[in-house]
Amino acid sequence: MKQFKYILVLVASFFLLSSYSNKHEYYVSVTKLEYVKAQKSLQIISQIFIDDFEKLIRERYDENITLAIEEESEMVDVYIEKYLKYKLDIKVNTKDRDFNFIGKEYKDDIVYCYLEIENVEDIKTLEIKNEVLFDIYPKQQNILRTKVKGKDKSFILIPENNKAVLNFD
Repeated sequence: MKQFKYILVLVASFFLLSSYSNKHEYYVSVTKLEYVKAQKSLQIISQIFIDDFEKLIRERYDENITLAIEEESEMVDVYIEKYLKYKLDIKVNTKDRDFNFIGKEYKDDIVYCYLEIENVEDIKTLEIKNEVLFDIYPKQQNILRTKVKGKDKSFILIPENNKAVLNFD
């Protein structure tokens, strides 16, 4: 019996250690959109794994970039903004709207990107296309959470279905 326990602990340890690494099996981002009527703005937070975003920036823009270090390149914000503007498309009341890149911060292994669309009087329809990281991870899923007019809605966007359309009339 003692030998069985030893083998069981050894096997369990092997699986735990072999599954631990900086890589993760799932490719997911979360983007939250909230309409703040008092400020007439659509506030957006996009959460992306640092290692995935770093890989993308290295492949697309600069192979020497490293994210989340003390002396990070000044170009990181430029690359992040450029990429997000290319991969996030937001329409308010059927009109394309550009967002402002407010900035980013790192928490644990995630980069939080803060975006805002200003001068939004009212939202009748909202269309969001999110293709973030689809170009390097075919199994990427982008979770979309919205809070508009007191209604919370969530969607999972995948490469084959990359758009959500909401009506608030």
